[in-house]
Amino acid sequence: MKKSWTIFGIVAGAIVLLAMLLAASYNGLVNSRETVRGSINNLQSQYQRRADLVPNLVNTVKGSANFEQETLTNVINARAKATQVTIDPSKATPEQIKQYQEAQGELSQALGRLIAVSENYPDLKSTAAFNDLMTQLEGTENRIQVARADYGKTAQLYNTKIQRFPTNISAGIFGFQTFPYFTADEKAQKAPTVDFNKPIAQPAPAQ
Repeated sequence: MKKSWTIFGIVAGAIVLLAMLLAASYNGLVNSRETVRGSINNLQSQYQRRADLVPNLVNTVKGSANFEQETLTNVINARAKATQVTIDPSKATPEQIKQYQEAQGELSQALGRLIAVSENYPDLKSTAAFNDLMTQLEGTENRIQVARADYGKTAQLYNTKIQRFPTNISAGIFGFQTFPYFTADEKAQKAPTVDFNKPIAQPAPAQ
């Protein structure tokens, strides 16, 4: 009888220990997953910050005579598309990431084109409103790059964790899924290079 109780105690202790390890592993995965989701939210907030600057930028540029209407239209349309595509942090999929990246990439290209065209309008570039928007846009682009890097880092740590033993056991039991990554955007690489510190172009002297 005593031997039976001893065996029972060992088995019960092992079960309790296993449950504690499983709980610790689960909680750790939850914390890591929420960190990734927070990174996604932050990234989308930075992209939204950029989108919020576009209407003011377009209105400012409109004030410059004969500015390319097609360029403005492309920016407006790209912004509309970019604000319609979002990532669901609770169940981000490769398809969502791809669509979101493509939409934001189109806006990046449109903005790059607008800024490149503005080089031909020294009067526009000399206005305080335009320069202020350029400063804000530059700062936002930097924040976007930082937020993308942060998401990539947190996603990599989480994805690695759910594949390693013994946390992979908890991940399999509770259905933890990997988060997709952003990929190199070939279209963005072809967008015009913008130097916000470039001196304002001076008009050519009259002949």
